[in-house]
Amino acid sequence: MKQLNADVVVIAAGPSGLAAAIAAAEGGATVIAFEKAHTTGGTGNMGMGLLAVESKMQRQKQIGLTVEEAFKEFMDYTHWRVDARLVKAYLDKTASTIDWLEEMGVEFTEPAAYFPGSHFTWHIVKPPTGRPGPLASATMIKAMTKIAEELGVQLHLKTPVKQILKEGDRIVGVLAEDESGETIQANAKAVVIATGGFGNNPEWVKKHTGYQLGEDMFSFRVPGLVGDGIRMAWEMGAAETEMTMEIIYGIPGSMGFSSVSETFRQPNLMVNLLGERFINEEQMVNTTYTGNAISLQKNRCAFTIFDEATKKYYEQNGLDRISPVFNITSIENFDSQLDKAIESGNVFAADSLEELAEKTGINYQNLQQTVTEYNHACDTRDELFYKSNKYLKKITQPKFYAARFYPGAYGTLGGIKINYKTEVLTKYFETIPGLYAVGTDSCSIYGDSYVFILPGNTMSFAINSGRIAGENAVEYIKSL
Repeated sequence: MKQLNADVVVIAAGPSGLAAAIAAAEGGATVIAFEKAHTTGGTGNMGMGLLAVESKMQRQKQIGLTVEEAFKEFMDYTHWRVDARLVKAYLDKTASTIDWLEEMGVEFTEPAAYFPGSHFTWHIVKPPTGRPGPLASATMIKAMTKIAEELGVQLHLKTPVKQILKEGDRIVGVLAEDESGETIQANAKAVVIATGGFGNNPEWVKKHTGYQLGEDMFSFRVPGLVGDGIRMAWEMGAAETEMTMEIIYGIPGSMGFSSVSETFRQPNLMVNLLGERFINEEQMVNTTYTGNAISLQKNRCAFTIFDEATKKYYEQNGLDRISPVFNITSIENFDSQLDKAIESGNVFAADSLEELAEKTGINYQNLQQTVTEYNHACDTRDELFYKSNKYLKKITQPKFYAARFYPGAYGTLGGIKINYKTEVLTKYFETIPGLYAVGTDSCSIYGDSYVFILPGNTMSFAINSGRIAGENAVEYIKSL
């Protein structure tokens, strides 16, 4: 068995783990980080940016949101069903974290909102070339990895941690396994768990959230995210928190036909399998709200429907709403992508509503009635859910198009109970000396729904909780 020694061991090197490792190393600690994948970043490579409040960029753009205002909105949104001290500690850290990342060479575009009514808190990472989009934050991960190595962090890739070690009531290290199968005992005074949740563990997802991956839940299934950090924390006596999915919604497999997908995300008629409306479709821009609503429908799916006239309207005028993620303004390639979209099994085209109902499985009789009522609302107003008239477009002209949406998720949330210092707690609210948990493994600050009015939260909580853990681990070690 190989023996290693350090002040701090970090389990996994995603954004939260890298942040913890860097913060601890900056505080003078020796740090070892173990990562089971062949590269750093994990799900963080798939993101775009992070929330900050009162950042220099916001002040330069005269964005006046304060930490106090953000905290109050956050707590109102979550109905105070979350740890207020943890929320405050997190928000307090966010502005300085942008400065911290910029010092590493990370560049950001101007702060963005996600949809009308949300705040300009999303600091999107600027990639080396091209416009920001999905995977933009991979640039940030590279910069953080480089800084970690320059600070002397010993980074072991393809080396999963198997067990946390404890003597008495104190954490004293971990057991890991390298690529050759050799066991490594890393002795340390503090351990930070940063393993990214359990989003690729079908059994845990079903047990803890009720969803079935690949059937009624289509999430980002990043290899390796199976909850091992959470399991190891529980083995050390950590209290279990509520475990949820970070709900969004989408068309499964739609990355290959983004123009078609974004067209179906416009606020047109949405129905369930019963053929009934169940949402004001203006909410479709809020992926959390829409994912929640779809989760309540039969078979946890729903369909958006529009006709040929609406398609031509979008071709001539552009989409009504532009996603800050894909930034698709023109759908000139809609027809060229349509066949591929239909092959996915979740996009449909038909010459009549009856044929569309047959292809989708929607109750035809109810769909007929719903479309009749919807078309009448287009001439008057939406008396059912009060959707704005500018988004009411009749469904009369063949072809008729539909797409099937399911709940999705960026990942999972929660599992390990922590305090505002990110120290792991037992069910008796006692700390486990030397044990910290960060990122999605311990993120239970949203209540039942992601706080989308303040976009950028999950990436931001990952990095900020990592910083908090790294700094507090150093202070803990000094106290020994």
